[in-house]
Amino acid sequence: MTTFKEKLRKIINDNNTVGGRRFEIFIQSLIFLSLITFSIETLPNVSKNQMRLLHDIDIFCVSVFTIEYILRIYTAQKPFSYIFSFFGFIDLLAIVPFYIHLGLDLRGLRTFRIFRALRAFKLIRYNKAMNRFKLAASIIKEELILFFMVMAILIFISSAGIYYFEHLAQPHLFKSIFHSFWWAIVTLTTVGYGDVYPITTGGKIFTFFVLIIGVGVVTIPAGLAASALTKARKIEEKNMEDEKKKRIF
Repeated sequence: MTTFKEKLRKIINDNNTVGGRRFEIFIQSLIFLSLITFSIETLPNVSKNQMRLLHDIDIFCVSVFTIEYILRIYTAQKPFSYIFSFFGFIDLLAIVPFYIHLGLDLRGLRTFRIFRALRAFKLIRYNKAMNRFKLAASIIKEELILFFMVMAILIFISSAGIYYFEHLAQPHLFKSIFHSFWWAIVTLTTVGYGDVYPITTGGKIFTFFVLIIGVGVVTIPAGLAASALTKARKIEEKNMEDEKKKRIF
């Protein structure tokens, strides 16, 4: 016999059922409503009455999100696994700014509610694509860790190099190696905002080599991701073929 808790879990987590679809549509509607009200609040010349209405809407949305968060913990087979999961963290971020007042304006954290819309992709046709990305991430996990370690080393070397070339010429911009991190990051990623740039001959030559390295560095993650997604698709197709064979036999 199905218990109340199991029925509730099915409604909250399974949008293949009628109740689950209605619940999902309701929550997703509130997510977008809360984001719209948050955006309207930033408009100039919003009247007090309008702000009060927007605040009331936010109270309603947060109240529903809070109840939903508590119910997800209650119905979860492993509550702590949910709390410390990606979606659990996002669900918490969606409500925390409303309750915490520590002299800081945490309303900007409400923008993270947009990530809650990803729940809609969990059990519908994009589920396979999301699983493929998850599999691809696991395939290149070690390569990505190595890549970010190398990037950190290159950023430090670039920061130290440009500091020694430009510190005397531009002491207000390149005060230290730490102050040079911004230049190193935007140069290695080939963004080049132009707010900080070398003016000495040595600094320009050094920047040339950093840019050349940066062009190669930027393409590495894209190549890794493309290769991993191809492997993930092949693994997925192989698994599907194995399942078909099992059904036949």
